[in-house]
Amino acid sequence: MGLMMCDGKFVSRDEVALVPTPGSTESWKPVPHMEVIEAVTDVVKAHNWQILDENFGLAREGQKMFGVMRINKTNSTDWSRCIGLRNSHDKSFAVGLSAGISVTVCSNLAFGGTAVIKRRHTSRIELTELVDVAMTELENEFLILETVCEDLKIIYLKNDDEARSRIVRAAEMGAINSSDIVPVFKEFKNPRHQEFAEPTRYSLLNAFTETIKKYTPLRVDQSYIALNRGFGLDGKRPELWR
Repeated sequence: MGLMMCDGKFVSRDEVALVPTPGSTESWKPVPHMEVIEAVTDVVKAHNWQILDENFGLAREGQKMFGVMRINKTNSTDWSRCIGLRNSHDKSFAVGLSAGISVTVCSNLAFGGTAVIKRRHTSRIELTELVDVAMTELENEFLILETVCEDLKIIYLKNDDEARSRIVRAAEMGAINSSDIVPVFKEFKNPRHQEFAEPTRYSLLNAFTETIKKYTPLRVDQSYIALNRGFGLDGKRPELWR
């Protein structure tokens, strides 16, 4: 599992706890980064899950916090479930959680939709309750992600031209920068991990997630949203094949 932090720095929980929270106003009450992490931790433990490992990062001088927690609730040997979380102190985005999977062989990530916790924060208890509700919603997303990825592993691309056209379409959708069209194709044709040698949609998804590791956290977030739609990770018809 790996959090992508081209812009910003990796930090520990203790370092996150040192980030000051701005003062609130009548219309805006910023949530301390550490309270988000602790609320998610409490809910994970309440579900009798175990956090296997975790990564956190800060960007924009601590104004933005990103994290990934890998948990043990899965029966698959190909990947593990993980929870993506984010928070901001500059009003750029609300508290958000995502259901994800971390592919075992390469530590690449894939995420479904994001459950944004919309609220006027008043207490730690309230935040924990909201996270609990969001986690219940994410359980369904975990199942969708795993089912779709199993299907992607057995759907083969017809030829290289199909791969090229889907990669270009993905760039048009904002999943990757146009300058990365060729790198994604090269990763698909010559994957650094033998497990993705077969020309399947799953291997193509891996080529994308391998390439976007260099992006900033916010750009990665945008990429996942587009890939989510493109590959049908939300359980809907994949836009890349419409």
